[in-house]
Amino acid sequence: VVNGSETQVVVDDSSLLQKKISAIRLGGPAKLQVIADFDATLTKYWIDGCRGQSSHNVLQQEDPEFNDKRQKLYEYYHPLEFDPTIPLDEKTKLMEEWWGKTHALLIEGGVTYNGIQNSVAKATIAFRDGVTELLELLEEKGVPVLIFSAGLADIIEEVLKQKVHRSFKNVRVVSNRMVFDENGHLQSFKGKTIHVLNKNEHALDMAAPLHDHFDDVNGLSDEKSALKKEN
Repeated sequence: VVNGSETQVVVDDSSLLQKKISAIRLGGPAKLQVIADFDATLTKYWIDGCRGQSSHNVLQQEDPEFNDKRQKLYEYYHPLEFDPTIPLDEKTKLMEEWWGKTHALLIEGGVTYNGIQNSVAKATIAFRDGVTELLELLEEKGVPVLIFSAGLADIIEEVLKQKVHRSFKNVRVVSNRMVFDENGHLQSFKGKTIHVLNKNEHALDMAAPLHDHFDDVNGLSDEKSALKKEN
């Protein structure tokens, strides 16, 4: 029962599920780490009858022309993402093309720190019920959490700040991270592009060292990537 209404979970092999749950319990926090997607996983899919925004859709540039251009890219490429007739290797190239064009428009049209803060403040985005409590429990138990997303790391971290009103020392965000100049203007993106078809393989690569090493994930060692709890 969730919020007073019944819900059902369909499990293909309930005995295997119970074995996995038992193994997690026996291993304890020392052998546990959590890998979570962000958009429509930690965040709500529906908010007050409206589709919740993704971290890409949250960001609104000052020049509406560039928002329109990014929307047109979405309308063209999004159906291709789910087209079962396109071979995986060809679809991967299309996703790389989509993300590359989108990032280029963000750079060309301009993005600032203030713009990110304002976009999140006005966004239709919210965490699912219980997410904050779960993150707090995992932090208390010393369980590493890897939030892995094909979206925008800077948006995800700002959503955490504005919606949860705190940060977590055990949480790492691995996503497409912006590089700003000294005046706070977007100049480029850091590292390899993470898109919808390659994020899982990156998540597995990044997850292995989390228990022993919290300092640098995908070359992200700055204060924003660490999400350290404020004093």
